[in-house]
Amino acid sequence: MARALADHIAIVTGSASGIGRAIATRLIEAGARVVIADRNLDGAHAVAAALGEKAVAVAVDVSDEHAVAGMVERCREAFGDCTLLVNNAGIVQQGRFETLGVSDWDRMIAVHLRGTFLCTHAVIGPMLAAGDGVIINMASQLGQIGGVELSHYSAAKAGIIGFTKSLARELSTRGVRVNAVAPGPIATELSMSLSEEWRRTKTAELPLGRFGEPEDVAETVAFLASPAAKIYVGQTLCPNSGDVML
Repeated sequence: MARALADHIAIVTGSASGIGRAIATRLIEAGARVVIADRNLDGAHAVAAALGEKAVAVAVDVSDEHAVAGMVERCREAFGDCTLLVNNAGIVQQGRFETLGVSDWDRMIAVHLRGTFLCTHAVIGPMLAAGDGVIINMASQLGQIGGVELSHYSAAKAGIIGFTKSLARELSTRGVRVNAVAPGPIATELSMSLSEEWRRTKTAELPLGRFGEPEDVAETVAFLASPAAKIYVGQTLCPNSGDVML
C-alpha cells in the first residue's frame, strides 16, 4: 500500500479530527494528495500542516451547496480534479425519540445524507468524464441495526447505505466505484460525547469488548480506495468489533 494511491487526488470531509484525520493521514501515506475539509478551519490547517505539502485545508459545511462547490474548486486549484471522495463528515446527538425536535432531525439528515449527496454530486462530473473514480461513504453499524437514543443518526446512516448501493449500480459500468464503510463504535471525540451509560452498555455488547480506533477505519478506507479492491462495488465493509456480523 506504500504507493498504491499515488495517482489519487482525494477530498476527505470531516478530516480535522477523529476518523477523518486518520483517513487523511493513511491516504497520504499511500501516496495520495488530500484536501482536508472541515467546518473547523483551524483544525484543518493544523492537520494539513502536520501532513505536509500533499495536504491542503479548506473550510466546508457539507450541507451547504455553495460551500461544497468552493471546496471542490479549492481541490482543483491545489491539485486538480478530485478522483477519490471520502464522505466522512458527520455529527451525533443523543436523545430519546420523543425529545427530538424537527430541527434535530433536519440537521442530522442535512449533514449526513444531504452532505453525502452534495459532495458526490459536486465531484462526479470529472470522474464520469475520465471513466475513473472512487467514492467511499461513511455509514455506521447503527444504520444496519439501529441505535437506542440515536434514531435520527441511525436513519441518516441507513440512508447512506441505500444511496451507496443505488449509486454503485448506476455508476460502476462507467468506471466509478462506490462503496461504504460502516464502523462500529470508535474511540473518538464524537463517540465520547455520548453518555457514559450508553458507552458502557455498548462496550458490553461487543464481542471484542472494546471500541475500535480511528486507524482501524482508515485502513478499511485505504483498502477500498486501492486497486486491491477493484471488484468491490456497492459493498459495506464493517470494522465494528463484532457488533454486526453479516
